[in-house]
Amino acid sequence: MDDAAEQHEEQEQPRDDVISLGSLADPTRRALYDFVALQPEPAGRDEAAAAAGVGRTLAAYHLDRMVEDGLLEVSFARRTGRTGPGAGRPAKLYQRAARDFNISLPPRNYELAARIFANAVDSDPTGRAKAALQESAQSFGAGVAAAVERRAAGRSDANRSAMLERVLAERGYEPFRDEDGVIRMRNCPFDCLADAHRQTVCGMNFALLEQAAASAKGTLKAVLDPRPELCCVALVPTTDATRRRRGL
Repeated sequence: MDDAAEQHEEQEQPRDDVISLGSLADPTRRALYDFVALQPEPAGRDEAAAAAGVGRTLAAYHLDRMVEDGLLEVSFARRTGRTGPGAGRPAKLYQRAARDFNISLPPRNYELAARIFANAVDSDPTGRAKAALQESAQSFGAGVAAAVERRAAGRSDANRSAMLERVLAERGYEPFRDEDGVIRMRNCPFDCLADAHRQTVCGMNFALLEQAAASAKGTLKAVLDPRPELCCVALVPTTDATRRRRGL
């Protein structure tokens, strides 16, 4: 691609993102998007319609429009688990699109600054930069724990754990609990940077969440447990039964 084509592409991308995100101004469409984005598995039209309080036909229209806008992705699967003749047609399912949307007016490039910082940390032969990064991440994690403490003062450990989930959600992690009660995050706020600086960024993220988990008063432990489409860190209940099931 020549310089002129690259410049044209860079100019077009913000406009595309504005159009895509602008479609969420419709309250029904936003409710459907929020529901789909929070599901651990792809969601069908019926359940999305019920969650948004609209009819199936209207839900299908808005869901497909968000697919066109690049906000959602589509897959097909039989929800009954049956296969072969008589199993019925596969259902059309929706999930949040993997791509990122970035809008800043006027244009800013904080990701570029973050990459420059990460390169500097990785290239420091003394290790002092990485140690300073860990300390800074722990400090930010302590700030998360302090926010949980303020909101959960006088409440039970279970309420503290739920409050931690809420605070992490506000910071973009999109936490949810799996079948074992482990808190996992659907979103890594540092995903793009982690692609190029996995060890440094995941180490920073772990240090942050390890300190944040302290707000649960010993009922949660941060562990590195990378899984596809999820944050590399999980918060595991410290009960003996849960630890035995997970082999921790």
